[in-house]
Amino acid sequence: MSQKVRKAVFPVAGLGTRFLPATKASPKEMLPIVDKPLIQYAVEEAVEAGIDTIIFITGRSKNAIVDHFDKAYELENELMIRGKTETLKMIRDMMPPHVSFIFIRQAEALGLGHAVHCAKRAVGEEPFAVILADDLVRNGDNGCLKQMVAQYHKNQCSILGVERVDPSETDKYGIVKTKEMTPTLGQVDLIVEKPSPDRAPSNLAVVGRYILTPKIFEKIEETGKGAGGEYQLTDAIAALMLEQNVFAYEFEGKRYDCGSKLGYLQATVEEALVHEELREDFLTYLKNLVLA
Repeated sequence: MSQKVRKAVFPVAGLGTRFLPATKASPKEMLPIVDKPLIQYAVEEAVEAGIDTIIFITGRSKNAIVDHFDKAYELENELMIRGKTETLKMIRDMMPPHVSFIFIRQAEALGLGHAVHCAKRAVGEEPFAVILADDLVRNGDNGCLKQMVAQYHKNQCSILGVERVDPSETDKYGIVKTKEMTPTLGQVDLIVEKPSPDRAPSNLAVVGRYILTPKIFEKIEETGKGAGGEYQLTDAIAALMLEQNVFAYEFEGKRYDCGSKLGYLQATVEEALVHEELREDFLTYLKNLVLA
């Protein structure tokens, strides 16, 4: 019997050291792209895809994420008193009422595989998504996860979101080799974590979007700790491939690596250029800046 993908896991316990000192006291997932934090873009993408249960795997100093998705009584009351009805509506409508939030503390940072495994009880025996908020993917009303959920419903197996990267950058990603099924979908034959360019089986990189079957939890337990003394999700996926099909899907849309300063700045500029309130003034500013 086919199952729907209703739950999404967000590993947000990382320290965000590449953005210090900005992330010393504030989570990197709360860094704003114009007027919304990174994590909100990712959650909105999940909700658009039909997800109704959001599972955050948090760590220390991540209370800002909890607060962001909690009801802010004092703020709403202040906005009501000041007559700022549009802003009040925006705050109240930030998340649909049918969406539930679960927060699970990852006591020790032991890798992405470990973070995913922390969600085992909350996920149960269902397929689920994993979203890394560092990767912001924009594609209008047909978001990356929405596309991947559609692929899961067709194929009923784990799906990895992939993108072709410069061959010189394969050592930054998990890299897959696939057997092509359609121009955008392939069956994964091999997955390697951060291979050097001379050892990479392709330039198809796994980015921060996954749909996984619950069997992955067993495989995380069986593979144990890998490189760096951490539980590598890549190792567990490789083990999963021995028992189940795993597909790679080249999604439509533009990805911004907001885990890097350059990618973060690119996302900020390009999001501002399509922002309803800012685009015209900001474009004028950029033109004047370039010509100055």
